[in-house]
Amino acid sequence: MSLTRIHNMSISLDGFATGEPQSADAPFGHAGERLHEWMFATRFWGAGGTEGVDDAFAARHNIGCGAEIMGANKFGPPGWQDDSDWKGWWGPNPPFHTPTFVLTHHPRPPIEMAGGTTFHFLQASPAEALATAAEAAGGLDVRIGGGATVVRDFVAAGLVDHMHLVQVPIVLGRGVRVWDGLEALEDSYDIEAVSSPSGVTHLTFTRRVGDGA
Repeated sequence: MSLTRIHNMSISLDGFATGEPQSADAPFGHAGERLHEWMFATRFWGAGGTEGVDDAFAARHNIGCGAEIMGANKFGPPGWQDDSDWKGWWGPNPPFHTPTFVLTHHPRPPIEMAGGTTFHFLQASPAEALATAAEAAGGLDVRIGGGATVVRDFVAAGLVDHMHLVQVPIVLGRGVRVWDGLEALEDSYDIEAVSSPSGVTHLTFTRRVGDGA
């Protein structure tokens, strides 16, 4: 049975997964790259990176996933829907290598990229998007790629089986938070915290049997 998973989503101590304002020059707003420096230092990110706890968690990102769902703000900066040439932040060969479904109020024809990534643009509820992505995944798992609003919506809908968040020791104060509206999340998930020498804490949430939507 395929699972719905979230991996490597970094959040600040106060729960923000991105700062503000987002722009083409600042994809994560005033947070800059501070939320993801732990990952940039790993072998998963690039040759010569470190091994250890951070790398082990980061490397789980791609294993067994056959499709991804992401929000409009992960795909591009505000206004990308009006730019017919915009194909995402990642260049001609995006790192997904699977069908990738972008949730947007402005659907457009699919964009086929190098390396096996095809972007599909959907206006759909979380449950509808997941059903479409699961079919495309061909029995493999579906990854919810973010941003924070999409993660929050899928968790609130009871659709996420496994979630890996990385708490980074910074305070952003503003941006988009993951936790809003997710009171008592611990009632439905087994939660494990693993501290890393880099200073981040890896939080894993695994849905308890019988707590599916």
